[in-house]
Amino acid sequence: GINAEYGEDTPKQDSTGDLPSEADVVVIGGGSIGNSTLYHLGKMGVKAVMLEKDQLTAGTTWHSAGLVWSLRPSDIDTIVINHTLDLVKAGGEIEQLTGMHCGFNNNGGLFIANNKERLDEYKRLQTLGKYFGIETFVLGPQETKKLYPLMNVDDVYGTLYSPADGCLDPSTYVSALSRAATMLGGVIHCDTIVTGIETEKTQGMKRVTGVKTNRGFIKTKKVVNCTGAWGPYISEMVGVDCPLVPFRHAYVVTENIEGIENMPNVRDHDLSVYLRLQGNGLSVGGYEPHPDMLPEGVAKDFAFGLYELDWDTFMFNIEHSIKRVPVLEETGIKNTVCGPESFTPDHKPLLGETWGCRGFYQGVGFNSSGIMLAGGSGRELANMVVNGASSIDMFSYDINRYHPDTTNNQAWILERSHEAYAKNYAMIFIHDENLAKRDMRKDNLHDTLLSKGCVFQQRQGFERPGWFSTVPNINLEKKAYDWYGAYGHDKYEEYPYRECLTEDYTFGYPKQFDIIGAESDACRERAALFNMSYFGKFFLSGPDAQAAVDYLCCSNIRKGPGGTVYTNMLNKNGGSETDLTVSHIEPCPETGHDRFYIAAGGGSSHRDMNHILNVIDDKSFDCKLVDHSADYGMLSLQGPESRRILEKICNTDFSNAAFPFSTHQMVDIGGYQVRAMRLTFVGELGWELHIPSSSLTAVYKIVMDAGRDLGLIDAGYRAIDALSSEKGYKHWHEDVRPDTTPLEAGMAWLVNPKLKTDTDFLGRDALLKQKKTGLKQRLVCFKVESPVPLVTLEAIFRDGEVVGYIRRTAYGYSEGANIGWGYVEHPEKISLDWIKSGNYQVECMGEKYDAVATLQAPFDPKNLRVKGEYEEYEKLYGSHKKQMTTASTAATS
Repeated sequence: GINAEYGEDTPKQDSTGDLPSEADVVVIGGGSIGNSTLYHLGKMGVKAVMLEKDQLTAGTTWHSAGLVWSLRPSDIDTIVINHTLDLVKAGGEIEQLTGMHCGFNNNGGLFIANNKERLDEYKRLQTLGKYFGIETFVLGPQETKKLYPLMNVDDVYGTLYSPADGCLDPSTYVSALSRAATMLGGVIHCDTIVTGIETEKTQGMKRVTGVKTNRGFIKTKKVVNCTGAWGPYISEMVGVDCPLVPFRHAYVVTENIEGIENMPNVRDHDLSVYLRLQGNGLSVGGYEPHPDMLPEGVAKDFAFGLYELDWDTFMFNIEHSIKRVPVLEETGIKNTVCGPESFTPDHKPLLGETWGCRGFYQGVGFNSSGIMLAGGSGRELANMVVNGASSIDMFSYDINRYHPDTTNNQAWILERSHEAYAKNYAMIFIHDENLAKRDMRKDNLHDTLLSKGCVFQQRQGFERPGWFSTVPNINLEKKAYDWYGAYGHDKYEEYPYRECLTEDYTFGYPKQFDIIGAESDACRERAALFNMSYFGKFFLSGPDAQAAVDYLCCSNIRKGPGGTVYTNMLNKNGGSETDLTVSHIEPCPETGHDRFYIAAGGGSSHRDMNHILNVIDDKSFDCKLVDHSADYGMLSLQGPESRRILEKICNTDFSNAAFPFSTHQMVDIGGYQVRAMRLTFVGELGWELHIPSSSLTAVYKIVMDAGRDLGLIDAGYRAIDALSSEKGYKHWHEDVRPDTTPLEAGMAWLVNPKLKTDTDFLGRDALLKQKKTGLKQRLVCFKVESPVPLVTLEAIFRDGEVVGYIRRTAYGYSEGANIGWGYVEHPEKISLDWIKSGNYQVECMGEKYDAVATLQAPFDPKNLRVKGEYEEYEKLYGSHKKQMTTASTAATS
């Protein structure tokens, strides 16, 4: 690194005072995230201490470009950013408290679209902005030219202008934040190097006990790591992973440009560059496809240094910026800024109490967006530290969203972080899949399904079936990562798997629309077999096992051996931390204690396990949770013919009387012991088959052979999404989240029986209070016949007023329409009559479409098919296919 003039104006703190011997919370790192966390802890009455090895803003904050874009293709990102804006705007929260300006220049923002699909993405943002009250304008090329006269608009298709956007001066911002934090009781010590974090192990859990520094020891039970690219060093002190990679990230500052004054900041996603107003010049930067990675990390003593700019790498950004603003070709460069920035495997920050050490919280990995994300992220970190739960759904930021098999794999971290960087400005599609580091977690059935044309999706590093191609003999093998042609690698010219994925990258109906419809149709009419082996599978046993599941689960788990219960686990606010099934199985053979088998969705199973372990620890339950996810596979056989198929290969009685819904039994299939559960997530008669991994392929072949003459097919998760959406089965993190309760989600049936008992459970008090005061929001199903599919984040209008946005979507093939689920809100108290009496529209890509709102599932609301009562269903509803729409007719339906 080299010395840099920008460090001279950074805020200073007096470090002559003695360190406190004890603190409720110690925040490490004096950048924007650390100061925001300290401030929000102070707002909550916590007297926290911040330690900074150098001076405030050292590391990455001081050289940040400081761009703030108020809209993102994520509701959570948008909420987080707009809390930052509430803090820093003129007359905002920080200025009211301190009297200090935060350095926010509200000059607006301009997103450039070079094609129709990119403008559709911006229209999607505009629609979401209507819910959040963020004013934006879609402009044509000439309107854009009037707003930004120096811009070349010859190839511009359209733009999105957001007056609320702007940029923050990092030093001024942190000065104001730190002043606010100290006014609320926070203590800041600079020139204080953390040399170690002490821990102890009690109740089988490692936990923080104190922080060692070059100036003394601080006793504490909670540490928040806000050290950015240096996060792995601090994480090593407690033996936990910190999956981020530092990159050399750069921008240049130009000489003065005549006519640039007061111009909005620009992001041209298709050219992969940004232009930030910098005085009377511009800061020019971007995301080149071959960035300079720092896989070995950043030097520990690096503080206010910079790297020499690699012009060969950066010329990509220069050439593209000149294309957008031609005057730059004749403009000199005043300064170059090339510093470290940390990037993560999915381009989302790392927040929360980390797996493996109680009391150790991460607040790192902000992917060059730390300035604009700092306000909301600091607030939520404070909520996690003080309340044990965030106030909004932070799963996409949660450090525990990754599986340890991925965070322990440096190749996975490097490849995925590079891909996230290279695709930073790529369009966001809801079915996007990664190409980096595939096939690292597979079940024994993977190769068999691959040979049958399976197009796989990856979740937590695990390959799960997405859908099945109908192209004969297609090779859909995932290849080694080609780094998009960077670093001397040859980019694959022909790659069938990548081409299959690309067909999904559209805001229209994809080419495989009819294939997914055929899989859904087969499940409704005959039978489908879904490989769901990526699920998490845990065994809970011990003297307090029953007491633990009683407290953890919001439903009545006391069904006795043989019972299986779908339930949610809640936080203290009544929000859903996870949804899963709990089965009371045979007692532990060694001890005779109660034993429960827990099956959790694979996309969040590691986080689910961590939640369960933490609650067991908090309540001191005498029981043990063991992860057996890799030891068992899981097949789900669903459809009208499922019973007949199982009866062909088992001697077990599968009738309703002998094998009721929500029960399980051990059965013999071809000499293999299988735990069969009468459950469904698609709304059909069906069973889940939980199988030892060593037997998975054999049992699969037996079931497929038995079902061949009955029309059994393989099907994937895209069909599950469609089937479950029209049936009203909830998806965690979409329909139900940590910031929504079962009552708001229309799942009172899940909690009411237990609320009528005296059995305590986590979240009970919050639900009782909510029942008393009433709801302000309610999950509603919207059936929309539109020429384009819903892709989430569409604004919901009731009688012309925005009342919510779509959280989850899928095409309902049995309903012949798009199905969207979203929360409808009322400022005071919502009622079912108020919901039913409104006229609704959903806005998609700037166009409004009429929507039919219902409070129950549109498909089989009486659950007749789940019970196997198909004749009764036919009498009431006729054929299940109201309108089996094809891809060609969907666009005009």
